[in-house]
Amino acid sequence: MRSATSRRRHDREILALAVPAFGALVAEPLFLMADSAVVGHLGTSQLAGLGVASTVLATLTGVFVFLAYATTAAVARRIGAGDRRAAVQQGIDGIWLALLISAGLVVLTLLFAPQAAELLGASDTAAPHAVTYLRISALGIPAILLVLAATGVLRGLQDTRTPLRVAVAGFAVNLLLNLLLVYGAGLGVAGSAWGTVLAQTGMAAVYVVVVVRGARREGAGLRPDAAGIRACARAGGPLLVRTLSLRAVLMLATAVAAGLGDVPMAAHQIVFTIWTFLAFALDAIAIAGQAIVGRYLGASDVPGTREATRRMVEWGLGVGLLLGLLLVLARPLYVPLFTEDPVVREQVSRVLLVIALAQPLGGLVFVLDGVLMGAGDGRYLAWAGIGTLLVFAPVALLVPTLGGGLIALWWAINLFMLARGAFLGGRVLTDRWLVTGAVRS
Repeated sequence: MRSATSRRRHDREILALAVPAFGALVAEPLFLMADSAVVGHLGTSQLAGLGVASTVLATLTGVFVFLAYATTAAVARRIGAGDRRAAVQQGIDGIWLALLISAGLVVLTLLFAPQAAELLGASDTAAPHAVTYLRISALGIPAILLVLAATGVLRGLQDTRTPLRVAVAGFAVNLLLNLLLVYGAGLGVAGSAWGTVLAQTGMAAVYVVVVVRGARREGAGLRPDAAGIRACARAGGPLLVRTLSLRAVLMLATAVAAGLGDVPMAAHQIVFTIWTFLAFALDAIAIAGQAIVGRYLGASDVPGTREATRRMVEWGLGVGLLLGLLLVLARPLYVPLFTEDPVVREQVSRVLLVIALAQPLGGLVFVLDGVLMGAGDGRYLAWAGIGTLLVFAPVALLVPTLGGGLIALWWAINLFMLARGAFLGGRVLTDRWLVTGAVRS
């Protein structure tokens, strides 16, 4: 039986990490929300094009989220074991890996933007806007991946306040630049892309300064180390598989929505933007889980790991319930911000009811995902990701045939979340993920 004192201790630790982490986690969704709100008033085809482009860009960069997650877990373990210098050094290796990966992604995006838009089913009216946004946004990919890796270093060091400050400043600059370039300079969709690239580059510059100062303070080297970079890549491999499977789900959903027409695709873009924002909000507790679980296991404290996990699950369920209620009650306030098209608004409002029902489940899923990542249980997460994809894909592909439109598609996404919950919950109930020590063998 847990004491009230123990619960309060865990609550303080979770909140101290999760509340600042929320700001950093939602930086990218906030960028997308600002882009969607600004571009949405240009027209339905522009918004549909942004929806396709943002899905491609999020997939290209999002599959490498292990640069943050694997780094958080590895750094936190070394912190728990009392080796701060080695923790920072591992983070530096992750940053160099991010820069190497980004070079190839920039070239691929510039070359294959039209094919990517076509693959996702962009209509003839939406495709030109998607290609324009993609090619400009490619220049911001190095900044995006560098921010991911540097954020992972700071989270592992139990610092989520610095990423919060950077995220708030980045969002403010992004929104201002979007308004100035889209409307003031009359650049349309291109102005939105340039505004986001400039804001992301500024954020990356700040992170470089922070991490370099920390490395010098701890005596860690700044030069690229081939062995360290390879070790980071090997550790991130299973998480790459896990993330690819999740991104495949989201891309398939976008392709199905695009095939339903411009109006459903525009509505899907707005709903997906809101859903992503809520998912990252729930993931704030998961980020706390990564840092806390990694530290406890690094210190070989299994009872502390179990107790903290139980409390984070309770937080995830409670926050999910609250977000679901707010999502429904506040619809008249935020839906009109995204589009002036009454048909799109009506579809958005109906689909939001579907996703609101699954928010408590989402809270559970994201917390358990973070706990297992904090434990370094990447191989299981990879297999679980493949399993959820196999559950979702046939259901989603049947939507156009069986009817139901966008609402049916989002019920399929809820099924996907239920499958994730089953896979992750079953693993946490065992002891196989509880591997202790400074390095997970």
